[in-house]
Amino acid sequence: MTYHPKSEFMAVMMQRGFLADCTDYQGLDDALSRGVTPAYIGFDATAKSLHVGSLIQIMMLRWLQKTGHKPITLMGGGTTKVGDPSFRADERPLLNEAQIDSNIAGIKKVFESYISYDDGPTGALMLNNAEWLDSLNYLDFLRDIGRHFSVNRMLSFESVKSRIDREQSLSFLEFNYMILQAYDFLELNRRYGCLFQMGGSDQWGNIVNGIDLTRRVLNHEIYGLTSQLMTTSDGKKMGKSQNGAVWLNANMLSPYEFWQFWRNTTDADTGRFLKLYTELPINECDRLGALEGSEINRAKIILANEVTTLLHGPDAAKTAEATARDVFEKGGVGDDLPTLTLAVSDLADGISIVQLLVKSGLAGSGKEAKRLIAEEGAKLNDAPLNDASLVLNADDFTKPIKLSKGKKKHALVQLG
Repeated sequence: MTYHPKSEFMAVMMQRGFLADCTDYQGLDDALSRGVTPAYIGFDATAKSLHVGSLIQIMMLRWLQKTGHKPITLMGGGTTKVGDPSFRADERPLLNEAQIDSNIAGIKKVFESYISYDDGPTGALMLNNAEWLDSLNYLDFLRDIGRHFSVNRMLSFESVKSRIDREQSLSFLEFNYMILQAYDFLELNRRYGCLFQMGGSDQWGNIVNGIDLTRRVLNHEIYGLTSQLMTTSDGKKMGKSQNGAVWLNANMLSPYEFWQFWRNTTDADTGRFLKLYTELPINECDRLGALEGSEINRAKIILANEVTTLLHGPDAAKTAEATARDVFEKGGVGDDLPTLTLAVSDLADGISIVQLLVKSGLAGSGKEAKRLIAEEGAKLNDAPLNDASLVLNADDFTKPIKLSKGKKKHALVQLG
């Protein structure tokens, strides 16, 4: 639909390509135009870090605050005990309370790079839904909340329907997740005046449930807004690379590897990603995204620098770019490459090149390492590797050695 927003936040969402759908464009836009508006996004604590697939939601919260509103980051300390079944083929592994608390501690660190938590009118809030979910009485909850939900309607939501259509089991535990998420919205509206929920388009059904529940119980008008589910131009889901998840926490993925992920963006995605993941003016994003041939590489470096600066700071971005330049242009080893440190005891009987490729993370298994060598896809100190039986000993590590997989993946190996 064509809609011309009055509020700066809605304009940003539409112009930069965030917006997938909204329950009431006019109503939400009017509310945003009246003054500071609290909104939330929920994040379940299923791992110790969020990955890059969550970055679009984090950027939405950042823009919300930058345009004069109040972001709420809701940690799913309660809902993680159940697990979101949306568009999943199987049930999530159940985590215990200690694992969930540990994951939340890791996840919280990322948000402070993007939004400001303070006591001001637009200061963000960090909340945990265990605060109200852990103390629920089951019978009271069924009577007061459960009666507002139609099972027929819940079964019609695409996230559930697709699972049932594929004849994949959906446990009663998981089926309750959407009720708990709807209750989160109700509690956030009641306690903090939260006016709308944001999330990926796969959360549409859960968001609508929360809106309906809050209307029925509190008679309050609230809203929902969803973002595109991010995929690359070749249809791959955002958040994964050939080497696994692209984590946001530096202790799970180095700033250099994070920078390199963005540097490797395809030509077709560069302009779109500049709009979504940086704060460069839209005209500049369009100009950079329209570059062709070798010139587009400069746009990708700008993208990598801007995104890395937001998450890890300007020094990390500068170091990553310098390392990349040293590795790719000068054939050096760089100062910021992922580094494997070996103990002298690891080299008592020598160590095979196959083991080194696996230990450094450049190959997922010995079989993959051998195939890489056979296909001439691996290098040792920039020289092609062609002998899978090569064994290195302590004398070979008088200085760090550089291992490479193709043109874009590198690691250092040194003796500790």
